Amino acid sequence: MEKGFLGTNIVVQIGIVVRDIEKAAQDYADFLGVDKPPIYESGAYEDAGTEYRGGPTRARAKQAFFKIGPNIDIELLAPDEEPSTWREELDASGEGIHHIAFFVKGMAEKIAQFERNGFPLLQKGEYTGGRYAYHDTKAKLKTIVELLENDGK
Repeated sequence: MEKGFLGTNIVVQIGIVVRDIEKAAQDYADFLGVDKPPIYESGAYEDAGTEYRGGPTRARAKQAFFKIGPNIDIELLAPDEEPSTWREELDASGEGIHHIAFFVKGMAEKIAQFERNGFPLLQKGEYTGGRYAYHDTKAKLKTIVELLENDGK
């Protein structure tokens, strides 16, 4: 594996898959002593162009975000039943940590670098203002790595 090909060592997000987003969001809010955040739904296929394991998927997830520091969020994800890395992880391992995320620049090149280093692309898509990609890094890193690229940053 190439050393340092990610280009950063700053974690910006910890993603956790859950079955009941309302309950999990309230539990985290109570634990952290903050208000329960709004619940969002990831973009529809027509907007997100979501691909999972090389093919299109209509998968969506309900999401809640907790800002826990100046640069890091806890993201709760409750997937629908469509094929996705979220659904796969929830079905295989149950609720728990799904990924750690890093901001990157040059998403296409980063995806290629991950694949050259033996970390295949699991899922990718767009969101308002950017894009994401999940890579299968579990064998070496014991979790999935998500790349986030925001436009204009």
